[in-house]
Amino acid sequence: MSDWSLSTLLTHLHKDIERKLNAARETMGHPGTKGDCSENIWLELFNSYLPERYRASKAHVVDSNGKFSDQLDVVIYDRQYSPFVFQLNEQIIIPAESVYAVFETKQSVNASMIEYAQKKVASVRSLHRTSLPIPYAGGTYPSKPLIPIIGGILSLESDWSPALGDSLSEHLGSDINNGLLDIGCVASHGYFHLEENEFVLLSEEKAATAFLFKLISKLQFSGTVPMIDIEAYGKWVLE
Repeated sequence: MSDWSLSTLLTHLHKDIERKLNAARETMGHPGTKGDCSENIWLELFNSYLPERYRASKAHVVDSNGKFSDQLDVVIYDRQYSPFVFQLNEQIIIPAESVYAVFETKQSVNASMIEYAQKKVASVRSLHRTSLPIPYAGGTYPSKPLIPIIGGILSLESDWSPALGDSLSEHLGSDINNGLLDIGCVASHGYFHLEENEFVLLSEEKAATAFLFKLISKLQFSGTVPMIDIEAYGKWVLE
């Protein structure tokens, strides 16, 4: 029998994320540098542990009408089927059809952070997305319905006590439309997710790991992004 322990491995994964986030908070003096460091910790987690079909980047999102989202700290997007991602001087532009999830990251969650994240998420969900019929050997399948874009927040701490209590739930419920935050992690305390139109707040010692597994589950149920109408973007070549 092997001496490996799955529980121990998952505990260490969470502790590694929490340790890195704490180090960023305690050692980075400049707020912008501290924020960039925290973003990179989450991006590294996603790019290390999500299936290869997904990529995570700091990015803007654009639609075929030429409308851009705000810049997002974390965009999880398709790199298996989507043919169009533009990059210039480390600025990444992702087509709206490719997006699975978007997150904002901060050191601590509070009312203003939630409101800010809701606006950022809404700027992506409000974009136009195309979906073409899918060809196969015997003909074509109908256009795939657009998948719901997951929105969320990622932080180390909470300004509220308890960290995951009524105050968090109340502010999460302040926007249940385009700014809805489906899932989030407060790494030192726990995580939350939306289930049957209610927010489930879970205190968890292995919060980062538990959150990661829940996110992967949500991505699995999202299925595959629709077939992008690349010619709808190509019209801008002629402008």
